[in-house]
Amino acid sequence: MQARYLVPNDYMADPAVHVFNGKVYIYPSHDREGDIAENDNGDHFDMKDYHVFSLDDVEKGEVTDHGVVLDVKDIPWAGRQLWDSDVAHKNGKYYLYFPLKDKNDIFRIGVAVADKPEGPFVPQSDPIRGSYSIDPCVFEEDGGYYMYFGGLWGGQLQRYRDNKAIEAPAIPDNNEPALTARVAKLSADMLQFAEEPRPVVILDKDGKPLTQGDNMRRFFEASWVHKYNGKYYFSYSTGDTHFLCYATGSSPYGPFTYQGVIMTPVIGWTTHHAITEYKGKWYLFYHDSVPSGGKTWLRSLKVIELTYNGDGTIKTIEGQA
Repeated sequence: MQARYLVPNDYMADPAVHVFNGKVYIYPSHDREGDIAENDNGDHFDMKDYHVFSLDDVEKGEVTDHGVVLDVKDIPWAGRQLWDSDVAHKNGKYYLYFPLKDKNDIFRIGVAVADKPEGPFVPQSDPIRGSYSIDPCVFEEDGGYYMYFGGLWGGQLQRYRDNKAIEAPAIPDNNEPALTARVAKLSADMLQFAEEPRPVVILDKDGKPLTQGDNMRRFFEASWVHKYNGKYYFSYSTGDTHFLCYATGSSPYGPFTYQGVIMTPVIGWTTHHAITEYKGKWYLFYHDSVPSGGKTWLRSLKVIELTYNGDGTIKTIEGQA
């Protein structure tokens, strides 16, 4: 299939995608024009609410906009900026996990709950205890739910070591192991961490952790996890080199061994994605900034089919094709 724009009349990005009740549900962030100059910390992303979209035919079906399902003004601990989110389903409830800066401009991860996948979602009064940084992704297996999170630069991951804030935030030297995402199992009620978050280690083919200077392969942001033929696929964005990459492992906790590139850079600098199977096909949901003329803060939601080679590796997709 040709890459398809899904919401041509608005700017949506950073999709999380799941199949609920036989339909595909998309949970993107919502880009808006702001009055802050563009910078590397992402302060220009004026994101104040979430919409939910659904469809029953990925390649040509009509996309339904279910409207605003959560707004910054309705979150008790809110400061600003609702970035990438994800949704999980358990026991008839739907849990929306969202990063949001608190009143001190520090990213925390909050939870909002709904009775239906299209919301509306009601936020909890406080963020998850011990949460930090951005880009939550929740993977479910055998009744266990694992949250992956973290992002550098504006995502603030460099401010933490061993889940504690440090006085002098810093990115490791180029020859040191790279900062990477965190993973923690969620509590039975889906509202807290059940354990201390641990690093999601990405190894090279020799079993050595990727280094911070390995800009073409190391983690930057945008965690996503899916399972294919018994293997766990951890995919992510390299950030400042703009690739979507992936690594595979035998456990939700990793370690994961680097395998290759899912998608080459798109127009618009940022890359962020979701991967899901629907009606026997696999799809990559992502965004680019072509409709807005390349503006990094006005991104548009897209989808394209994703295919595997016989050995389980993913065929690379050209981001600007």
